[in-house]
Amino acid sequence: MASSGSGSLSIPLFICLVSAVLSKGATQTIPAQGQNLVTGNVSVIEGETATISCRVKNNDDSVIQLLNPNRQTIYFRDVRPLKDSRFQLVNFSDNELRVSLSNVTLSDEGRYVCQLYTDPPQEAYADITVLVPPGNPIIESREDVVSEGNETEITCTAMGSKPASTIMWMKGDQILQGEETVEETYDRMFTVTSRLRLTVSKEDDGVAVICIIDHPAVKDFQAQKYLEVQYKPEVQIVVGFPEGPTREGENLELTCKAKGKPQPHQINWFKVDDDVPSHAVITGSDLFIENLNKSYNGTYRCVASNLVGEAYDDYILYVYDVLATTPPPTTTTINPDAAQGTVSTIICCCLFSPSHFFFADSRADGGPQKIDHAVIGGVVAVVVFAMLCLLIILGRYFARHKGTYFTHEAKGAEDAADADTAIINAEGGHNNTDDKKEYYI
Repeated sequence: MASSGSGSLSIPLFICLVSAVLSKGATQTIPAQGQNLVTGNVSVIEGETATISCRVKNNDDSVIQLLNPNRQTIYFRDVRPLKDSRFQLVNFSDNELRVSLSNVTLSDEGRYVCQLYTDPPQEAYADITVLVPPGNPIIESREDVVSEGNETEITCTAMGSKPASTIMWMKGDQILQGEETVEETYDRMFTVTSRLRLTVSKEDDGVAVICIIDHPAVKDFQAQKYLEVQYKPEVQIVVGFPEGPTREGENLELTCKAKGKPQPHQINWFKVDDDVPSHAVITGSDLFIENLNKSYNGTYRCVASNLVGEAYDDYILYVYDVLATTPPPTTTTINPDAAQGTVSTIICCCLFSPSHFFFADSRADGGPQKIDHAVIGGVVAVVVFAMLCLLIILGRYFARHKGTYFTHEAKGAEDAADADTAIINAEGGHNNTDDKKEYYI
């Protein structure tokens, strides 16, 4: 303390003497709480400026001074005995001594003392805590590309912070919990590493995994990594033609659409439990069959594969009969002699015409799907009605050709020995033959 900032020796020497006396005699200190002298703790980020304020309530012109953690006087009233120019006087009055410390380092951390020269003297303590933000977070993954269904590990490291950082994970809107380890270095700094393990799906492809650093010295400090997920193909068969049910004589055109990561490198067409028709044309992902017939019925399968695996989609082909044109309705008179045959024909047509009963789509599952019970009930009613009509017609026909016939045989003929005698003995005999004559033309 040979010199001071003002160049005068008397004031610094006086400060030193007073400080020594007070330091030697202050064996018991009174806390600031409830006393006239007050101050407060300070947290400051390394490299920034800290401000210490020593405030006096109801001051009676007592002297205020500020000491560093080594009990060296920084300021005595408005005079700075310490040579460290980073300390600057911000305000001095009867009620306050306020000092700033610029470009704070870790060595500045500690307990600073505000002293008030009263009887007995008073002290208040201000703890300066230096915050050191971590360096840029480092995020790494165990593998760059992950196949769906597999587990991957991502690590995030926050180095050189004080106090230790806290790491949180997010994937999309989901908060995830990692496994955290803290390592303290020789210079009172901390390195924190968090490991996140997760099983990925194809929906995770391109999703960002974010490592968020929580530290009092920084805000919104984070790093992110986008997941790259490989997945097997998604396969879908699309019908190009026909738009409706497949019928004999028509053409069939199918396209196999496959999407995966990586893109499928191979697409094949098969017919399950059989061979693809010999005249079918396969061009890449397209299958074309012309002039369909029922022998082509079956399940056609498209298989696509990539490095992850393979997948397939099926199309069930069911070929229907050629669609017939329905003739306009006509009125028919039934001949009684042919009534039975006509009704039989109606019954046969109703019972053995499959187009009245079945409705199906060959692209749905390849065959008839359901029976229209309303149509069946109608047909049965028509058949019963036709049989009743037939019975009525036949009954009237036989009624017209059935009757009782009377003959004019002579009475007494039953006792005659032969026909001639019967005629002679008959009532009237031949005596009346001249009375009635019949002429045949």
